[in-house]
Amino acid sequence: MTGSKPVGALILMLVMFDQRARGGRAAAPQRSPGAASISCLCGERCLRACPGSSDHCVVTDPPDAAAVLADEWDERYTSLADRIPDVEPNAVLITEAGALRPGRALDIGCGVGAEAIWLATHGWNVMALDVSRVALEHAAHRARQAGVDVQWVQARLEDAPVAACGFDLVTAFYPALRHSDAREGQQALVSAVAAHGILLVVHHADVDAERAKAHGFDPADYLSHDDIVELLSDGWDVRIHRRRPREVPAGPEGQHTHDDVVVARRQR
Repeated sequence: MTGSKPVGALILMLVMFDQRARGGRAAAPQRSPGAASISCLCGERCLRACPGSSDHCVVTDPPDAAAVLADEWDERYTSLADRIPDVEPNAVLITEAGALRPGRALDIGCGVGAEAIWLATHGWNVMALDVSRVALEHAAHRARQAGVDVQWVQARLEDAPVAACGFDLVTAFYPALRHSDAREGQQALVSAVAAHGILLVVHHADVDAERAKAHGFDPADYLSHDDIVELLSDGWDVRIHRRRPREVPAGPEGQHTHDDVVVARRQR
Protein backbone atom coordinates (compact mmCIF):
# COMPACT_ATOMS: atom_id res chain seq x y z
CA MET A 1 0.00 0.00 0.00
CA THR A 2 1.91 2.91 -1.30
CA GLY A 3 1.70 6.24 -3.06
CA SER A 4 -1.08 6.91 -5.52
CA LYS A 5 -0.86 6.30 -9.27
CA PRO A 6 -2.69 8.16 -12.05
CA VAL A 7 -6.20 6.74 -12.40
CA GLY A 8 -5.80 6.36 -16.16
CA ALA A 9 -2.77 4.13 -15.70
CA LEU A 10 -4.58 2.04 -13.13
CA ILE A 11 -7.60 1.59 -15.38
CA LEU A 12 -5.33 0.44 -18.20
CA MET A 13 -4.00 -2.28 -15.93
CA LEU A 14 -7.50 -3.65 -15.39
CA VAL A 15 -8.09 -4.68 -18.99
CA MET A 16 -6.94 -8.27 -18.57
CA PHE A 17 -7.87 -8.91 -14.97
CA ASP A 18 -10.86 -11.34 -14.98
CA GLN A 19 -9.93 -14.42 -12.94
CA ARG A 20 -6.21 -14.28 -13.74
CA ALA A 21 -5.30 -11.88 -10.97
CA ARG A 22 -6.01 -14.22 -8.07
CA GLY A 23 -4.04 -17.09 -6.70
CA GLY A 24 -4.49 -19.56 -9.51
CA ARG A 25 -8.13 -20.71 -9.32
CA ALA A 26 -10.16 -20.09 -12.41
CA ALA A 27 -13.54 -18.45 -11.96
CA ALA A 28 -16.13 -17.01 -14.28
CA PRO A 29 -15.55 -13.26 -14.45
CA GLN A 30 -18.22 -11.32 -12.59
CA ARG A 31 -18.61 -7.68 -11.78
CA SER A 32 -19.27 -6.88 -8.17
CA PRO A 33 -19.45 -3.69 -6.13
CA GLY A 34 -17.22 -5.46 -3.63
CA ALA A 35 -14.31 -6.13 -5.96
CA ALA A 36 -11.28 -3.88 -5.98
CA SER A 37 -7.58 -3.96 -6.71
CA ILE A 38 -4.65 -3.51 -4.41
CA SER A 39 -1.21 -2.48 -5.36
CA CYS A 40 1.43 -5.14 -4.92
CA LEU A 41 5.19 -4.82 -4.87
CA CYS A 42 5.55 -5.69 -8.52
CA GLY A 43 4.20 -2.22 -9.23
CA GLU A 44 1.18 -3.63 -11.04
CA ARG A 45 -2.43 -3.80 -9.91
CA CYS A 46 -3.13 -7.33 -8.68
CA LEU A 47 -6.68 -8.19 -7.80
CA ARG A 48 -7.16 -8.65 -4.07
CA ALA A 49 -10.13 -9.74 -2.17
CA CYS A 50 -10.64 -9.43 1.50
CA PRO A 51 -12.50 -11.14 4.29
CA GLY A 52 -16.19 -11.27 4.13
CA SER A 53 -18.44 -10.39 6.99
CA SER A 54 -21.34 -8.39 8.14
CA ASP A 55 -21.19 -5.03 9.81
CA HIS A 56 -18.57 -5.38 12.54
CA CYS A 57 -16.04 -2.66 11.73
CA VAL A 58 -13.41 -1.14 14.00
CA VAL A 59 -11.81 2.11 12.89
CA THR A 60 -8.58 2.94 14.66
CA ASP A 61 -7.32 6.48 15.22
CA PRO A 62 -4.14 6.26 13.11
CA PRO A 63 -1.25 8.73 12.97
CA ASP A 64 -1.18 11.27 10.16
CA ALA A 65 0.92 9.08 7.83
CA ALA A 66 -1.62 6.27 8.12
CA ALA A 67 -4.50 8.68 7.52
CA VAL A 68 -2.86 9.92 4.32
CA LEU A 69 -2.33 6.33 3.21
CA ALA A 70 -5.96 5.50 3.92
CA ASP A 71 -7.15 8.50 1.90
CA GLU A 72 -5.01 7.43 -1.07
CA TRP A 73 -6.41 3.92 -1.01
CA ASP A 74 -9.98 5.12 -0.54
CA GLU A 75 -9.59 7.24 -3.66
CA ARG A 76 -8.30 4.26 -5.63
CA TYR A 77 -11.07 1.94 -4.54
CA THR A 78 -13.70 4.59 -5.23
CA SER A 79 -12.32 5.17 -8.73
CA LEU A 80 -11.85 1.54 -9.70
CA ALA A 81 -14.25 -0.64 -7.73
CA ASP A 82 -16.88 -0.85 -10.47
CA ARG A 83 -14.27 -1.87 -13.06
CA ILE A 84 -12.85 -4.94 -11.36
CA PRO A 85 -14.48 -8.38 -11.52
CA ASP A 86 -15.25 -10.60 -8.58
CA VAL A 87 -12.49 -13.00 -7.63
CA GLU A 88 -11.82 -16.37 -6.05
CA PRO A 89 -9.75 -16.90 -2.88
CA ASN A 90 -6.08 -17.62 -3.34
CA ALA A 91 -5.41 -21.26 -4.21
CA VAL A 92 -2.65 -21.49 -1.60
CA LEU A 93 -5.12 -20.53 1.13
CA ILE A 94 -7.50 -23.28 0.09
CA THR A 95 -4.71 -25.85 0.02
CA GLU A 96 -3.17 -24.90 3.37
CA ALA A 97 -6.16 -23.78 5.44
CA GLY A 98 -8.37 -26.51 4.07
CA ALA A 99 -6.36 -29.01 6.10
CA LEU A 100 -6.59 -27.04 9.37
CA ARG A 101 -9.12 -27.11 12.17
CA PRO A 102 -10.97 -23.75 12.11
CA GLY A 103 -10.10 -21.26 14.82
CA ARG A 104 -9.25 -17.55 14.99
CA ALA A 105 -7.81 -16.05 11.77
CA LEU A 106 -6.25 -12.69 10.89
CA ASP A 107 -6.13 -11.54 7.25
CA ILE A 108 -3.67 -8.68 6.70
CA GLY A 109 -4.28 -6.25 3.84
CA CYS A 110 -7.58 -7.90 3.10
CA GLY A 111 -8.86 -5.64 0.33
CA VAL A 112 -12.42 -6.59 -0.58
CA GLY A 113 -12.86 -10.02 0.87
CA ALA A 114 -12.18 -13.28 -1.00
CA GLU A 115 -9.85 -14.92 1.50
CA ALA A 116 -11.72 -13.91 4.64
CA ILE A 117 -15.07 -14.79 3.15
CA TRP A 118 -13.70 -18.22 2.31
CA LEU A 119 -12.31 -18.64 5.83
CA ALA A 120 -15.55 -17.50 7.47
CA THR A 121 -17.55 -19.80 5.23
CA HIS A 122 -15.39 -22.67 6.43
CA GLY A 123 -15.93 -21.99 10.11
CA TRP A 124 -13.12 -19.56 10.98
CA ASN A 125 -13.61 -16.55 13.26
CA VAL A 126 -11.97 -13.85 11.14
CA MET A 127 -10.52 -10.40 11.79
CA ALA A 128 -9.62 -8.52 8.60
CA LEU A 129 -7.33 -5.50 8.31
CA ASP A 130 -7.11 -2.91 5.58
CA VAL A 131 -6.28 0.80 5.52
CA SER A 132 -9.16 1.61 3.18
CA ARG A 133 -12.62 2.22 4.60
CA VAL A 134 -14.02 2.00 1.08
CA ALA A 135 -12.49 -1.45 0.56
CA LEU A 136 -13.89 -2.65 3.87
CA GLU A 137 -17.36 -1.37 3.02
CA HIS A 138 -17.25 -3.35 -0.23
CA ALA A 139 -15.97 -6.40 1.65
CA ALA A 140 -18.75 -6.17 4.22
CA HIS A 141 -21.30 -5.98 1.41
CA ARG A 142 -19.88 -9.10 -0.22
CA ALA A 143 -19.83 -10.85 3.15
CA ARG A 144 -23.49 -10.09 3.76
CA GLN A 145 -24.28 -11.56 0.37
CA ALA A 146 -22.33 -14.68 1.36
CA GLY A 147 -24.04 -14.85 4.75
CA VAL A 148 -20.82 -14.77 6.78
CA ASP A 149 -19.47 -12.61 9.58
CA VAL A 150 -16.03 -10.99 9.82
CA GLN A 151 -14.69 -8.29 12.13
CA TRP A 152 -13.40 -5.41 9.98
CA VAL A 153 -10.60 -3.17 11.21
CA GLN A 154 -9.48 -0.11 9.30
CA ALA A 155 -5.79 0.15 10.16
CA ARG A 156 -2.27 -0.63 9.16
CA LEU A 157 -0.96 -3.78 10.78
CA GLU A 158 1.37 -1.82 13.06
CA ASP A 159 -1.52 0.36 14.30
CA ALA A 160 -4.19 -2.33 14.63
CA PRO A 161 -5.55 -3.69 17.94
CA VAL A 162 -4.13 -7.14 17.25
CA ALA A 163 -3.70 -9.38 20.29
CA ALA A 164 -0.29 -11.01 20.72
CA CYS A 165 -0.53 -14.77 20.17
CA GLY A 166 -4.20 -14.23 19.39
CA PHE A 167 -4.63 -16.10 16.09
CA ASP A 168 -4.44 -19.71 14.97
CA LEU A 169 -3.92 -18.55 11.38
CA VAL A 170 -2.36 -15.31 10.11
CA THR A 171 -2.40 -14.68 6.36
CA ALA A 172 -0.88 -12.05 4.09
CA PHE A 173 -1.24 -12.30 0.32
CA TYR A 174 1.09 -10.11 -1.75
CA PRO A 175 1.59 -7.81 1.25
CA ALA A 176 2.92 -4.26 1.12
CA LEU A 177 4.51 -4.17 4.57
CA ARG A 178 7.15 -1.48 4.79
CA HIS A 179 10.51 -1.84 6.44
CA SER A 180 10.93 0.45 9.45
CA ASP A 181 13.71 1.14 11.92
CA ALA A 182 11.47 0.17 14.80
CA ARG A 183 10.34 -3.01 12.98
CA GLU A 184 6.74 -2.55 14.11
CA GLY A 185 5.26 -4.38 11.14
CA GLN A 186 7.64 -7.33 11.45
CA GLN A 187 7.01 -7.66 15.16
CA ALA A 188 3.25 -7.42 14.79
CA LEU A 189 3.21 -10.01 12.01
CA VAL A 190 4.99 -12.76 13.93
CA SER A 191 3.65 -11.93 17.39
CA ALA A 192 0.03 -12.31 16.24
CA VAL A 193 0.46 -16.06 15.71
CA ALA A 194 -0.61 -18.26 18.62
CA ALA A 195 1.37 -21.23 19.89
CA HIS A 196 1.11 -24.01 17.28
CA GLY A 197 -0.57 -21.53 14.96
CA ILE A 198 0.19 -20.99 11.26
CA LEU A 199 1.64 -18.00 9.42
CA LEU A 200 0.94 -18.04 5.67
CA VAL A 201 2.58 -15.37 3.49
CA VAL A 202 2.52 -15.31 -0.32
CA HIS A 203 4.61 -13.03 -2.56
CA HIS A 204 4.97 -12.84 -6.31
CA ALA A 205 8.11 -14.64 -7.47
CA ASP A 206 10.62 -13.13 -9.90
CA VAL A 207 9.63 -9.49 -9.36
CA ASP A 208 11.26 -7.17 -11.88
CA ALA A 209 12.62 -4.43 -9.60
CA GLU A 210 13.21 -1.92 -12.39
CA ARG A 211 9.71 -2.37 -13.75
CA ALA A 212 8.32 -1.97 -10.25
CA LYS A 213 10.26 1.26 -9.75
CA ALA A 214 8.88 2.57 -13.04
CA HIS A 215 5.42 2.18 -11.49
CA GLY A 216 6.48 4.02 -8.33
CA PHE A 217 7.26 1.02 -6.12
CA ASP A 218 10.72 0.11 -4.87
CA PRO A 219 10.60 -3.53 -3.67
CA ALA A 220 13.53 -2.83 -1.36
CA ASP A 221 11.23 -0.66 0.79
CA TYR A 222 9.02 -3.61 1.69
CA LEU A 223 9.29 -6.95 3.45
CA SER A 224 10.16 -9.60 0.89
CA HIS A 225 9.81 -13.36 0.95
CA ASP A 226 13.39 -13.64 2.24
CA ASP A 227 12.74 -11.03 4.94
CA ILE A 228 9.78 -13.06 6.21
CA VAL A 229 11.87 -16.23 6.30
CA GLU A 230 14.57 -14.47 8.32
CA LEU A 231 12.00 -13.55 10.97
CA LEU A 232 11.19 -17.21 11.56
CA SER A 233 14.53 -18.74 12.51
CA ASP A 234 13.89 -19.81 16.11
CA GLY A 235 10.75 -21.48 17.41
CA TRP A 236 9.15 -22.10 14.01
CA ASP A 237 8.73 -25.07 11.69
CA VAL A 238 9.05 -23.47 8.27
CA ARG A 239 8.09 -24.78 4.84
CA ILE A 240 9.19 -22.73 1.85
CA HIS A 241 7.80 -23.09 -1.64
CA ARG A 242 9.93 -21.15 -4.10
CA ARG A 243 8.37 -20.39 -7.45
CA ARG A 244 5.16 -22.31 -6.84
CA PRO A 245 3.42 -22.44 -10.25
CA ARG A 246 0.09 -20.66 -10.50
CA GLU A 247 -2.74 -22.40 -12.31
CA VAL A 248 -3.79 -19.05 -13.75
CA PRO A 249 -1.23 -16.25 -14.34
CA ALA A 250 -1.80 -12.79 -12.86
CA GLY A 251 -0.76 -9.29 -13.83
CA PRO A 252 -1.73 -7.08 -16.78
CA GLU A 253 0.40 -9.15 -19.16
CA GLY A 254 0.06 -12.47 -17.38
CA GLN A 255 3.61 -12.03 -16.13
CA HIS A 256 3.03 -13.47 -12.66
CA THR A 257 3.29 -17.20 -13.25
CA HIS A 258 4.84 -18.27 -9.94
CA ASP A 259 4.52 -17.40 -6.24
CA ASP A 260 6.94 -17.59 -3.33
CA VAL A 261 5.15 -19.11 -0.34
CA VAL A 262 6.05 -19.31 3.35
CA VAL A 263 4.06 -21.62 5.62
CA ALA A 264 5.31 -21.58 9.22
CA ARG A 265 3.98 -23.24 12.36
CA ARG A 266 4.87 -21.68 15.69
CA GLN A 267 6.30 -24.31 18.02
CA ARG A 268 5.43 -22.55 21.27
